[in-house]
Amino acid sequence: MPRSKEQNEQIKEERRSQILTQALRLFASRGLAATKIADIAAAAGVSQGLIYHYFSSKEEIFTELIRHAYAGINAAARYLEELPAPPAAKIRLAIEGLLRDTVQNEDTARFYLLTAQATGSEAIPEEARRIIRQENRLPYEVMARIMRQGQQDGSVKPHPPEDMALVFWTSISGLAINRAVHGAEFKAPNPEILIHTFLA
Repeated sequence: MPRSKEQNEQIKEERRSQILTQALRLFASRGLAATKIADIAAAAGVSQGLIYHYFSSKEEIFTELIRHAYAGINAAARYLEELPAPPAAKIRLAIEGLLRDTVQNEDTARFYLLTAQATGSEAIPEEARRIIRQENRLPYEVMARIMRQGQQDGSVKPHPPEDMALVFWTSISGLAINRAVHGAEFKAPNPEILIHTFLA
């Protein structure tokens, strides 16, 4: 029996997701320059020709991963800001959730490593650079606003909110990169250590 249109679309999406997942792992461990389309095809268990059915180049795959990474973290930041909860609860929820996700999903940690590498590199596609320039400030801005609101109600320590946001995100990113580098050997710290860095 021939597959339905919906089944074909599902298979296409699954293959595309598989290609992106394997590309993420390779880019995070080897970098863009040292990763070839043939490497991605082998890791994904598909032919090079099939990859070109979905993406025109490894640079397009890289850019799609950068787009996906920032779309995810920015959507999470907006969701956190809009939650009907006090600032201290939002900070606690964010730290516990981000650490838990980093521990449970190594690919989440690889996204942090990939974006850190990309942000510090000039040898990435122009479209990826544009996405980074356009999208990378929002999580910091959201967290600074939450910190400022917490200072107003007395629940957050009285340091400059922008500095607090920087410490927040560099701490989360650093732990995630450690997880990406060390894999199963990584042991997450007690979230209370970070939480009490910010809460009064």
